[in-house]
Amino acid sequence: MTFARIRPLRLRQKFLWLFLLLLSCVLALFLSFRNPAIGSEQTEILWDSWGVPHIYGKDAEGLFQAFGWAQMQSHGDLILRLYGQARGQAAEYWGEKYLESDKYVRTMGIPRRASNWYEEQNPTMRRYLDAFASGINAYAKEHADQINDDIEQVLPVNGVDVLAHVQRVINFTFVVNPGSVASLSSRRPSVGSNAWAVAPSHSASSNAMLLANPHLPWSDLFLWYEAQLTAPEIDAYGVALVGMPMLAIAFNNNLGWTSTVNTHDGWDAYELTLADGGYLFDGSVRPFETETQTLKVKQADGTQREEKLVVKRSIHGAIVGQKEGKAIALRVVGLDQPDIMGQFWDMARAKNVSEFEAALQRLQLPMFNIIYSDRDGHILYLFNAQVPIHSQGDWKYWQGVVPGDTSAILWTKTHPYTDLPRVLDPPSGWLQNANDPPWSATFPPALNPNDYPSYLAPRFMHFRAQRSARMLMESEKLSFEQMIADKFSSRMELADRILDDLIPAARQLGGELGKQAADVLEAWDRKADAESRGAVLFALWAQSMQPFNWFTTAWNEQSPMTTPDGLSDPATAVNVLKAVAVTVKSLYGSLDVPWGEVARLRYGNVDLPASGGPGLFGIFRVVDLVPATEGRFQQIAGDSYIAAIEFSNPVQAKVLLTYGNATQPGSPHIGDQLSLYARNELRPVWRTRKEIEAHLESRQVF
Repeated sequence: MTFARIRPLRLRQKFLWLFLLLLSCVLALFLSFRNPAIGSEQTEILWDSWGVPHIYGKDAEGLFQAFGWAQMQSHGDLILRLYGQARGQAAEYWGEKYLESDKYVRTMGIPRRASNWYEEQNPTMRRYLDAFASGINAYAKEHADQINDDIEQVLPVNGVDVLAHVQRVINFTFVVNPGSVASLSSRRPSVGSNAWAVAPSHSASSNAMLLANPHLPWSDLFLWYEAQLTAPEIDAYGVALVGMPMLAIAFNNNLGWTSTVNTHDGWDAYELTLADGGYLFDGSVRPFETETQTLKVKQADGTQREEKLVVKRSIHGAIVGQKEGKAIALRVVGLDQPDIMGQFWDMARAKNVSEFEAALQRLQLPMFNIIYSDRDGHILYLFNAQVPIHSQGDWKYWQGVVPGDTSAILWTKTHPYTDLPRVLDPPSGWLQNANDPPWSATFPPALNPNDYPSYLAPRFMHFRAQRSARMLMESEKLSFEQMIADKFSSRMELADRILDDLIPAARQLGGELGKQAADVLEAWDRKADAESRGAVLFALWAQSMQPFNWFTTAWNEQSPMTTPDGLSDPATAVNVLKAVAVTVKSLYGSLDVPWGEVARLRYGNVDLPASGGPGLFGIFRVVDLVPATEGRFQQIAGDSYIAAIEFSNPVQAKVLLTYGNATQPGSPHIGDQLSLYARNELRPVWRTRKEIEAHLESRQVF
């Protein structure tokens, strides 16, 4: 071969290499757009047909800004109203009905503490909070016509507003229930959840699984917002409480977690003896820290009136009541832990149990059980809480008002992570929590309450928790499909426990009406499904028999799954049953009226028969009901978000947000998932671009 013939060949090879290099660059650029984890030149939101935003951030700040934008599109009016309340200025914006809320927010010191928390954030997290707030502002500016005119006055918002909202919701709604402060009773919030973690040894597919199922009110600050968050450092799917910039329940390709409200003593009430303008403490008079604030209250004619609020603080905390020479001070955990959102961010980015626990160990989140599963087959239960270290007293003692005149009872520290009840990979292969204390997380028990301070948590296992554990124990190997079916179970544990005594007593002592009621209860399937006949009669009877102190055998921790049991006063029980039977016949025409005719699911323009009922009856499918019209009841709280996740390859997941992913007027996603809930169905999760684009409603590019 001559030189002249070699040169063109080399030139062709050179051009081929240049072409391949150019092609690789084009492909790399294309892939960077298709897989945001690699990085992208733009931030975008893909909205699927259920109104779920799949947010692809070119970087983390772009992600947070788009998340703020997305939440405004779905819940704009609600978010701004909640932020106005967290400022303690809601009465100024919207009038007298918000005055008590403003007083509570100001007395608890939320606005000022939020400002301090903001300054204590690391620079990166501060940028993320600012980005989230800027997304809220940007949406409101571009879509001013979509925001209620009366709400716009809250704008603009900033990172301090975000943290004030976080603090009001977590620290001063979940940890401290405002209603409990007013009455100094009913410590446990009226919220709950179910949660399961299933290890490979208990799974039909040999993959770990997770069931997330919070039960919160279907309104206000308790609403969940479903989203997928993807950026170079994260790809997580789950829900955030509306108005918050982080997912609180989530999963990624490697792991997932959920949470339940725990039996946690996160605040204590101290009684102070007033003296000489102050209060007695360790034998001397100590002055209050006193501050007078001015609240503005909007009047019907649009003018503002002013009202003075005197805020007093003691060494114990804020004064929440004063009477007859005594004052009550509130001491609350977590007020010096400002990085709740940062901890959630790191939980969602974790790749394994070690990284996940490293985030948990910071104990920024003041309460909530954490239940966890991962691809490696690990399952974890943690009684996550900031628990005060007390020098004396048990759980019951600290639920009351305690003396505030001595430093001997004043707690100043909380327990470290290593002190908290924790179970990793139990022999049973499963973990559960249904708002019961940590001791029943699995069976055989992995935790001994005697190994922990008596003030840490009470000892009991209510009927819903028993139902939860029983379903897990009934399946030797639990399939993904069975886990979903169990989630929708409305069987009443209470009915299984008591009907064997109630039915014969009704036949013997109740006359003709008692026999009719006994026939209905005997034929009943012991469920609260929409078509169940007998559930209405039993539920109204059980409600009328409250409280549950009519058992022969009280609950016993040696027999946690079979007690309480026995009908201690059959005559009274039958008399109540007969009275209820008269009411049921009068209202509904028959004793065996279907449950779904009486219990309704109503949200937006949707009205459907309900399956499920109050958890106090031992129902796993929780629908908390309130009286409506014409003898009917409708949900006010209960099953809100449901997620069933299997850590297969790829991850298999199905979810449901019962009330839909929006509240903004005109949105098609208000209540659009409720019909699925009524049919016992979950939605498949769409996480890949191919899946999302096959179900695309709209796209936004930033």
